[in-house]
Amino acid sequence: MRSDGDNEAGESVTIYDVAAEAGVAASTVSRTFSRPGRVSYSTAEKVRAAAERIGYRTEAVARASAAGGSATKTLGLVVADIANPVFIEMVRGAEYAASQAGLTVVFSNARENGKREYEALNRALPTVDGLLLAGSRLPDTTIRTVAKQKAMVVMNREVRGVASVVIDQREGARTAAEHLASHGARSIAYLSGPERSWADGMRWTGVRDAAAALGIEARRLGPFLPTMTGGQRAAETWLGSRTDGVIAYNDLMALSFMQTVQIRGLEVPDDVGIVGFDDLLASRLTRPQLSTVVGPLERMGATAAAHVMAIANGAQATTDRPVVMPARLIARGSSEPQP
Repeated sequence: MRSDGDNEAGESVTIYDVAAEAGVAASTVSRTFSRPGRVSYSTAEKVRAAAERIGYRTEAVARASAAGGSATKTLGLVVADIANPVFIEMVRGAEYAASQAGLTVVFSNARENGKREYEALNRALPTVDGLLLAGSRLPDTTIRTVAKQKAMVVMNREVRGVASVVIDQREGARTAAEHLASHGARSIAYLSGPERSWADGMRWTGVRDAAAALGIEARRLGPFLPTMTGGQRAAETWLGSRTDGVIAYNDLMALSFMQTVQIRGLEVPDDVGIVGFDDLLASRLTRPQLSTVVGPLERMGATAAAHVMAIANGAQATTDRPVVMPARLIARGSSEPQP
């Protein structure tokens, strides 16, 4: 089937042009846009980049919306807690992808409150074309119920039966544990975050698996609030039973943890190596700088928005497995001695 879109020069651009530009089959291009999740992350990124270069995708999506696939030209985005900087990048990516297709994003902040999140979803249902959930704390059953009523994609959490886009949290945490072990850590504490956080569970699994494979001790502390206050309380708990290394649920906790133990007279990383998650700007402003694990958060938001728009326009959602994006460790002074 031939699918056309016009580039800026007014020339007709087809999926065959995109395929040639990306070096893939036309069927792969078709699946990238019509069957979200059926193409690997790296291949989908190659196709989207090629489509953008030759002016295909944005115009094609906008044309589909103009044809009646989108009724309100609005997406609803509910965030677990906008005070957590990690969500800002997701919001930025989703808003950009939506605006490129002529849609507006309506934003709601749940403030780590399940009831508030559920109420926000119910208000949004009749007024938007699709829903994005960022770090949702709602039960899986509730999310599945809402997804049956409206096109939906969940970010930063895997929900069986619902289209999801996630970062490989387990692999990221495993890499962090291996990194600490390579610098002499024989015991690692994981400072856990919200109990209903999918990412928290995956990170602990990664730490635990790495420790078992390496023959070192892994200990889970918490849960704690994913905030500076939570990090301080985690440090106070940890000081009663210290470990060689610490992996925190996020950078906010890790930064506060590091500040607290330094005030108590400990040297980082000599007395304890520390790794966080998310690569906040503040992580590069401390002494020592904070090691961290990060994924392409802005791209996650853009990918999730592209998927929910495709689903709203009639594409079949892929719900049997999430789109998984890579995580990488950024090693800095908090986890390895500097020359």
